[in-house]
Amino acid sequence: MYDKLTKGDIKKIEEEIEHRKLVVRKQAIEAVKEARAHGDLSENFEYHAAKKDKNKNESRIRYLERMLKTAVIVEDSSREDEVGINNTVELYYEDDDEVETYRLVTSVRGSSINGRISIESPIGKAILGHKLNDRVYVKVNNDFGYYVVIRRIINTQEEEEEKIRSF
Repeated sequence: MYDKLTKGDIKKIEEEIEHRKLVVRKQAIEAVKEARAHGDLSENFEYHAAKKDKNKNESRIRYLERMLKTAVIVEDSSREDEVGINNTVELYYEDDDEVETYRLVTSVRGSSINGRISIESPIGKAILGHKLNDRVYVKVNNDFGYYVVIRRIINTQEEEEEKIRSF
């Protein structure tokens, strides 16, 4: 699988890998050594828990490194009048007569609960590259889809400036 990542995503992943290798790995090794010193390993819960934590960290490092090796770098800049990565969009759902606001992000950062939708999701794929007031069909599967209208596009830079002004 090729994850689509921005340069910012790659930088954050590299920072996490470095932190896990330099800080978390040392702490995990120390925890294993300390637990091992407590005696009988077959009944030593602390030892098994420490080993599990150490293995989780190593697994996460391998996962992130593999993600970087197979990543496809995508641009996070877009024209001012079109939906792009890191833009916040206000969508009008015709069927429900409701308006929802989302931020379009890469698949690594997607979290619908937090209002961030992935460019790999059906709605993300559908609206990416479209312009203000476009009526877009979101195809969920072969049997179902729905229409949304792009009501507002807020570029990341504009959003940051608004936050600064509000303080």
